[in-house]
Amino acid sequence: MPLDIFVPYWGDSGYMKETVRSVLAQENGDWLLTVVDDAYPSTEIADYMAGIDDARVKYVRKDVNAGITENYRTCVAMATQEVMVILGCDDVLLPNYVDVILDAHKLFPDAAIIQPGVEVIDENSQVVSTLVDSVKQTIVRPRGRGKQVISGEAIASNLMHGDWLYWPSLTFRTDKIREVDFRDGFPIIQDLALIMDMIYKGDQLLIDPDVCFQYRRHSNSASSTKLIDGSRFAGEREYFAVSAAQAEALGWHRAARSARLRLMSRAHSISLLPKAVINRNSTAVKALVRHSFGK
Repeated sequence: MPLDIFVPYWGDSGYMKETVRSVLAQENGDWLLTVVDDAYPSTEIADYMAGIDDARVKYVRKDVNAGITENYRTCVAMATQEVMVILGCDDVLLPNYVDVILDAHKLFPDAAIIQPGVEVIDENSQVVSTLVDSVKQTIVRPRGRGKQVISGEAIASNLMHGDWLYWPSLTFRTDKIREVDFRDGFPIIQDLALIMDMIYKGDQLLIDPDVCFQYRRHSNSASSTKLIDGSRFAGEREYFAVSAAQAEALGWHRAARSARLRLMSRAHSISLLPKAVINRNSTAVKALVRHSFGK
């Protein structure tokens, strides 16, 4: 049973080639790779993909740019296998990724989402340790050893306190992810919104500690850029209100309270305030203060 690997492409060609090479270098060859080019204004990746002579590799280029949400939807619609991953076009699979994922799915076939072990790399592909990731892994992530299956209000409340998942590393049961859809209007937090919709309908999350994925964290990402002026947090605040209402409808009062408190989101906003003040960015200061201390 191959792992369906999708890469929605828009961005740096060098990182993209590194991503593709990491798929080709998998120790377990039971995979299919589909690159969905969102009409990026260059043929460099199209030319690169044309030079790969491998029946498992497919390249699709859209006629017009549809945006990241629509490209995610395209990937989900094109999947043909039991499990799939929507890999970031600047992230890297370690050689054991396919083995870890397929073994985990075999052991826990009911799990709709698999979060494998992740290490963080920078712009130069060097493994780094950041404050954000240290907080995610030591404070927010559920405690426990070995593989863990979590579902229900426990994981909903946990993720509303702070999103410690690494979206491009996640593998989904294709049938389960197709039961939900990406929400329009939340381009920065759409990954968490989709995951929460799955959890609210009863899906299980498997945590597998085996490290097999490299997540690239750098200042040029869409989410990082939005942090500069505080605009990211307006979307976060709106989404957390939606999630709180979903939790209340299920009678998950603890999860609803966590969504309203959004502790780690507030803490993140507070940590950015000094820089905004130093830079005399009054717009950012106003947005960050509202998110940090408002409802």
